[in-house]
Amino acid sequence: MEANKENFYAYNNKLQPFANKLRKSMTKAEACLWKYALRAGKCKGYGFRRQRPVLNFIADFMCKELKLIIEVDGITHTWEETIKQDRVKDEKLKSAGFRVLRFTDDDVLKRINWVIEAIVLVIEEIERNAKEPIRKRGERKPKRKSPPPSPASLAGDSASDNMLN
Repeated sequence: MEANKENFYAYNNKLQPFANKLRKSMTKAEACLWKYALRAGKCKGYGFRRQRPVLNFIADFMCKELKLIIEVDGITHTWEETIKQDRVKDEKLKSAGFRVLRFTDDDVLKRINWVIEAIVLVIEEIERNAKEPIRKRGERKPKRKSPPPSPASLAGDSASDNMLN
């Protein structure tokens, strides 16, 4: 399945109750990344969602406009079984068109500026490779410019009539 606007970027509403619970009990590293980097368009003006149900997974953070998913991995992600599950998750998300970034809790808690710089570099790469401009959070579609007035509509102008006489 390719994630796109029509399928709400592979949104899975069956996972929503679980995602709500996770959103209310974020890890310290997730809360820091959210507060200092991703919340309210802080990262280059793009909107990220927390604990977003996508396919059969819940992504820690997702920007649908960029099709970018950011995962923050705790100690359990060093276990062999969890590593295998993460690989499967990443492969399925990538096959749906997402780019997946992973950071450890330690990276976020001890090197937050490095994490933010890494995210910004990936965003800039996505922007450069985009076929069309990517709209940021709160941006609206550009309005069509109205055509300039035709010479016929200007001909009836009383000021120009006075100048000719």
